[in-house]
Amino acid sequence: MRPIRLAAVYLALLALPALAQAPPAGPPVRIRGTVEKLDGQNLMVKSRDGQSLTVVLAPNFAVSGVVAKGLADIKPGDFVASTSLKGSDGKLKAIEVHILPDNLRGVVPESQYPWDLVPDSIMTNAIHTGTVTAPGGQLMKVKYKDSEAEVLVPPDAPIVGYVPGDASLLRPGAAIFLLAQKKDDGSLTAARITAEKDGVKPPL
Repeated sequence: MRPIRLAAVYLALLALPALAQAPPAGPPVRIRGTVEKLDGQNLMVKSRDGQSLTVVLAPNFAVSGVVAKGLADIKPGDFVASTSLKGSDGKLKAIEVHILPDNLRGVVPESQYPWDLVPDSIMTNAIHTGTVTAPGGQLMKVKYKDSEAEVLVPPDAPIVGYVPGDASLLRPGAAIFLLAQKKDDGSLTAARITAEKDGVKPPL
């Protein structure tokens, strides 16, 4: 995946003033896992593949919390991001949906591209145009650039929004997602983290 696309997806996950900051140069490292410890600017993380990682956080690092939403919260014209799998019939079935804040319009490109939550998953950043009932769930219709797509959202697919958070969300055991920058010496740095809030985990 191209670095600009990775940066765009991560911007979509953080509805904070820190979004105005320019993303770091170079390909980021996607880290999914749980917090082991926050020690000053050092965030110790157990990644989903079992690695223990230390990420040095920027002095002004930003944290977003995740809040549960439903399809009824998505209105025509809303900016949404969905991760989907394509079925044998060629249709997209969502495994997660994110409601993005208005201040990301024009910041996050509307586009569709491969993602790595699970093998063969697809990320779609687009404008919601409507939802209709369909076999197996609700069919969410979206538009991006000059293209349109339909995504089936089953009843068990998590739908989330984002709220500003702080370092208190980075408690041991909390699920997190972040994009880190890897330096030549192998050390990792990050300026933004998406974290579990009130039991709602980043479905990323």
